[in-house]
Amino acid sequence: MTSLIRHVTIDSADPYDLARFWAEVLNGSLAEDDFPGDPEAVVTSATATLLFVRVDDRKSVKNRVHVDLQPQDLTRDEEVERLLSLGATLESDHRRPDGTGWVTLHDPEGNEFCVERSAAERANG
Repeated sequence: MTSLIRHVTIDSADPYDLARFWAEVLNGSLAEDDFPGDPEAVVTSATATLLFVRVDDRKSVKNRVHVDLQPQDLTRDEEVERLLSLGATLESDHRRPDGTGWVTLHDPEGNEFCVERSAAERANG
């Protein structure tokens, strides 16, 4: 038998606050027993389970692993705007004039993640 990924673990200064951000991003929910100040918080969504754990060391370099998001109900550009309104910040814009490309954002604690084109956008060219 092979292994499966149970959850992706993300180091954070404030697990609860960062989990709340990602719950909004993924239309997920926090575990019922997660509260502000807890050393861990879990977000469960239809596509992923993320575990946030308190680590006192501050992030200082680029992530070795990051997530790539593919919008389901919005275009890439609409999703980027939604995520910026939730508290993400722009790292770099790799969108091309022909509509291809992606956008790299930071979550509220500086972790990189990318937003790619939706499936519909990919199907249309």
